[in-house]
Amino acid sequence: MTNGHSTHPHLRRRGLIAGAAGLAATLLVGGGLAGAVGEGRGVRDGGDGDGGHRRDGKGGGRRSHEFRGMWLATVANRDWPSRPGLSATAQRDELRTLLDEAVACRLNAVMLQVRPCADALWPSPYEPWAECLTGTQGRDPGWDPLGAAVAEAHERGLELHAWFNPYRVAMHADRSRLAASHPVRRNPDWAVPYGGKLYYNPGLPEVRRFVEDAMLDAVRAYDIDAVHFDDYFYPYPLAGQGFDDDAAYAAHGGGFPDRAAWRRDNIDRLVREMSEGIKELKPDVRFGISPFGVWRNRSTDPRGSDTRALQTYDDLHADTYTWIKKRWIDYVVPQLYWHIGNGAADYAALVPWWSEAVRGTGVELYVGEALYRAGDPAQGAAWQDPAELSRHLTLAREYEEVLGHVFFGARDVVRDRIGAMAQVVADHYAAPVRAPRGGAS
Repeated sequence: MTNGHSTHPHLRRRGLIAGAAGLAATLLVGGGLAGAVGEGRGVRDGGDGDGGHRRDGKGGGRRSHEFRGMWLATVANRDWPSRPGLSATAQRDELRTLLDEAVACRLNAVMLQVRPCADALWPSPYEPWAECLTGTQGRDPGWDPLGAAVAEAHERGLELHAWFNPYRVAMHADRSRLAASHPVRRNPDWAVPYGGKLYYNPGLPEVRRFVEDAMLDAVRAYDIDAVHFDDYFYPYPLAGQGFDDDAAYAAHGGGFPDRAAWRRDNIDRLVREMSEGIKELKPDVRFGISPFGVWRNRSTDPRGSDTRALQTYDDLHADTYTWIKKRWIDYVVPQLYWHIGNGAADYAALVPWWSEAVRGTGVELYVGEALYRAGDPAQGAAWQDPAELSRHLTLAREYEEVLGHVFFGARDVVRDRIGAMAQVVADHYAAPVRAPRGGAS
């Protein structure tokens, strides 16, 4: 096992390299963190009391506590396991290697996707075993990946945040391909086909209660540090297609001015009830959400950001701003997957907007970083510069509300195409630090 001081040979190699030395527009219409793993990625405690910040309203300096996270996606075997059907020993070995890499990069938290498609990386009484493990949904992989991940992460001093996708059922629209035990096989009306995929219908109260129970089972059974949601609530809009929730709206939408308001209320209820459920079971387990990086544009709402992009409030029916203000979540990780100077969604404009959004709420702000774009030849010139991400951290340090960053995703941390992660480590992560343990609760 590596220690926190970078004995990892791969990191040393990359550290030496770093020491020596129209895709963004598509993301604006859909495909955030999960989009980068196959849904639309044609783009896509303690301390000194002030978190180590200066007291002049700017971050500056080094922090005694800082969140340094890495998303580890399992959907479609994006990051892990490398392919379905590996033996339990091989899967565990791969997981250990990824956790070792996180330690070598002086990270302190891993967001492990444990419920990628209404299936589970633990023996859930609610949903079948995940397809990514064996290649067959419902087949027992012969071990408990979530239980092992918690133990392995904690052994290395890493927090383990269990990452759930609340409503995605399948990356296809064929109910007959689901495991025979799958809840949608028993309740076909729970699912809505959309864009060639299946989603649980958020407008059905029985669905909302079920998915909450399915996720809270992991909270009850495991010593996880946090529950983590990504950006998928209602699916990203697709031109010419509608999400068919007519029957649910007719049955449950009375009293709302329009369907959009009803849909937002459905997601608000999910977030509020999950927050309450987590705290009732284990008050020390935190709850965080990683939304698409734009709540609303200023042209739509004077409270919005100076952007011209897809809006979570209007397009995904996810009112992230309200969740922060009502303190239903402990932390927020907006996916600011754009470069500094982007014309439609400038990283330099969004960091201060989110900083203002969390100010005074107790909700901690970590910034989601698009490491997967660095060195991708399909990206623009900014993403060919190994220093782009390091500049993000330098800029964000000027805002005292920014308490850390999370990098997408694990395989990109490992391969680090152009040394962007190595430069972040060299410039900003000189020594290990603990993750902050505040939050809104």
